[in-house]
Amino acid sequence: MTALSLGRRAGPIVWFLAIMLALLLPDLIPSKTALTKMCLIGITIVFALSYNILLGQTGLLSFGHAVYFGLSGFAAIHLINLIGRHQLPIPVLIVPLFAGLAGAAFGLLFGILSTRRHGTAFAMISLAIAELVAASSLILESFFGGESGVTTDRSVGPPLFGIDLIPQIQVYYLIVAWGVLSAVTMYAFTRTPLGRMAAAVRDNPERAEFIGYSPQVVRLLSFIISAFFAGVAGGLAAINYEIMTATNLSTAASGSVLIMTYIGGAGFFYGPIIGAIVISLIQLSLSDVTPAWLLYLGLLFVITVLFAPTGIAGLIERHLPPLRARILHRLIPSYLVSAAAGSVLAVGAIALLEMNYHVTLNAHEGPLLRIFWIQVDTAQPLAWGVAIVVTVCGFLLFRRTWPLVGGAWNEIDSRLRKAAP
Repeated sequence: MTALSLGRRAGPIVWFLAIMLALLLPDLIPSKTALTKMCLIGITIVFALSYNILLGQTGLLSFGHAVYFGLSGFAAIHLINLIGRHQLPIPVLIVPLFAGLAGAAFGLLFGILSTRRHGTAFAMISLAIAELVAASSLILESFFGGESGVTTDRSVGPPLFGIDLIPQIQVYYLIVAWGVLSAVTMYAFTRTPLGRMAAAVRDNPERAEFIGYSPQVVRLLSFIISAFFAGVAGGLAAINYEIMTATNLSTAASGSVLIMTYIGGAGFFYGPIIGAIVISLIQLSLSDVTPAWLLYLGLLFVITVLFAPTGIAGLIERHLPPLRARILHRLIPSYLVSAAAGSVLAVGAIALLEMNYHVTLNAHEGPLLRIFWIQVDTAQPLAWGVAIVVTVCGFLLFRRTWPLVGGAWNEIDSRLRKAAP
């Protein structure tokens, strides 16, 4: 498993297709709501990729990465306000760069303390720093604005090339431009000697130190670079939303980017991109469908940790060899059977979760609940009985399909070994 696997195999073609898709999305989905969601996803991608420099590249589990996103966002807000008061004659388009530098400065400040340790100790230090900054955000009102935060106007700066950032579409393409530049730069970092040494420190810090490299220095430099790109994401968020609040640097925001990176696949460069898109869509879309969407997000994370620890990108990489060998179709029958049984399990489990959530937290709305376009009376034992039966039967059926999928993979692996030179 490597963070560069996709880059070696697909190379410039994947980058070109991804950039073209990002540029054409506003025309393919001409909706103001969709444009707003795409701006959020673009910012989140940069944020998740910056976090992967820590978790995937250097092996540092941080519980406070949102600190650098939030602090840089506040710095960007104040910078834009200075521009609006004509005290700083620079265009708003380059504010993300200064936000990134602010993030790097904070990364240096906190990184000197935290990177002296690794593993659990580093994680606890990062959590302590996050709590410290979160508490300070409600005390230092002159910088953080208290509970209401700090606002700005992104259109106050001198236009550059006729871009005044008033229309949302201009903000979207600004996010795309900075996002592409950041992604390419972070990918290039993984190919540098420092990036490769960060991976060596992640895998075996004692050996890296034995050959003359300081693991603490490598961690610190990676930490600063990660904080820089988190700052770029924070600057883009400040421009997009024109407001920053204490929630932007909370531990909940740090946990969110951790979940995105892990579910997407921290061991692969493109994993956080997938994770950012998937989790952002869940947050934006599923929250409109059910108030229990956080529960489903937690279940997805638990399932990923237990059954797909390499994330979505790891599953993709697992299927690439049989795809290249043109034998991937042999998995389809077992997958279809397993998916059908899994769907039955999912229907029953979702019904139970929704009914329980409704009875526990929304009982004041009455016993009636709509699930899958069917109105259910949660006061009737029959509804609970049916949901339990469907769940149990679905699980038993789903469990019986596991040997079928395992047998198909054994056949695939056997054919791949025979075809190997």
